Amino acid sequence: MESTDYELLSCYREGQADALAQLVDRYRRPLFSYILNMTPNMAEADEVFQEVWLRVIKKAHRYRKGSFFGWLVTIARNLIIDRGRRKRPSLVLDVESDKGSPLVDRLPAGTPNPAMSAQANELGNRIAEEVNTLPIEQKEVFLLRVQANVPFKEIARIQKTSINTALARMQYALHKLRRALKEDYVELTNPSENTKTGARETVAEGVAS
Repeated sequence: MESTDYELLSCYREGQADALAQLVDRYRRPLFSYILNMTPNMAEADEVFQEVWLRVIKKAHRYRKGSFFGWLVTIARNLIIDRGRRKRPSLVLDVESDKGSPLVDRLPAGTPNPAMSAQANELGNRIAEEVNTLPIEQKEVFLLRVQANVPFKEIARIQKTSINTALARMQYALHKLRRALKEDYVELTNPSENTKTGARETVAEGVAS
């Protein structure tokens, strides 16, 4: 049976270094994807990612049973906000970025031919670009729900708001993405198309949750 996050962190506190390595491996992809989409570039994302785990090491004794990933995201979010405040008078996190791969990764891994693969990658990049234009609160809700599958209750806790506000932010984000993508969104939600499955999930997943 796989050890729980709490068990692994307890083992680490007792001196088992490999327990922390297991936690890092378990949450590497969703945590780094979140950080990468909330920072200007890969280099800064790497720094924040490393700093998150340094904070975990220092504050391991503070963790209580609950959402470990939510705790990681809260640490990352606070670090990103602090960095933004140090760099400029007012915090602006929803800047244009040069990445986009995390959302592209949600597209189907295999496609029938090179033309369809190129179409899927182009669509994924357009989705990523539009997500980066969302207001920061909406962007964060969208990424946490769609990329990391974080429950809305936990998203509300991370953002220190009500669950209704978190749900509303998701709805506003989806509305803006639908409007921006226009014909693309129609294609994504048309079940007769074979090239849209993963991208449709990227835009529409989480509405009913």
